[in-house]
Amino acid sequence: MALKVNEIFYSIQGESSYAGRPCVFVRLTGCNLRCSYCDTQYAYDGGDLMEIGDVLKRVASYKCPLVEVTGGEPLIQKETPYLIHSLLEAGHEVLLETNGSQDIRQVDERCVKIMDIKCPTSGEEGKSDLKNLALLADTDEIKFVIGDRGDYDYAKRVLNSMDLKSVPISRVHFSPVFGKMDPGLLTKWLLEDHLDVRIHLQLHKIIWDPEKRGV
Repeated sequence: MALKVNEIFYSIQGESSYAGRPCVFVRLTGCNLRCSYCDTQYAYDGGDLMEIGDVLKRVASYKCPLVEVTGGEPLIQKETPYLIHSLLEAGHEVLLETNGSQDIRQVDERCVKIMDIKCPTSGEEGKSDLKNLALLADTDEIKFVIGDRGDYDYAKRVLNSMDLKSVPISRVHFSPVFGKMDPGLLTKWLLEDHLDVRIHLQLHKIIWDPEKRGV
């Protein structure tokens, strides 16, 4: 059983509640969305077919317990749930970053799902299936990438419509679009509204050149 893999690399986790931890990234090829601020356009195509067993061997070579399956959108490849299951069975702690457009019920419940809900400036508003929110567990996470005040207000409306009993508010992240949205201004809005969510900065872009791949 094979998947199309864009890259596999060892770095630190730059996003989510796991930020700062060493992590192996398995970036799968392909995405069904075209967000305006996408920083991984190179993952839209290209890459190589790899057997899942070979992916597992490559991941194991880094001797790191934390693995993230990312893209692109990993769930547009039908083999991805089996890859995730196999990584978990091998003893890894597994994260999945998804845009929420695909049914997440196919994913092993032990996997931490990080759902990126698309706001208006992404150009893909409405493409995240909000029905998936009801399927998230208390170990899963939600991310809103914020480009302007309109995005911020949209994210607040989505949060107000949600039942947050399943996903703790501590696992909801507001991430400013790198180089476009002032993190200080976004923080100001949160404080003014007493909105109890996390400001989320892309740590890897602060440590390294934000244009650099494989870090």
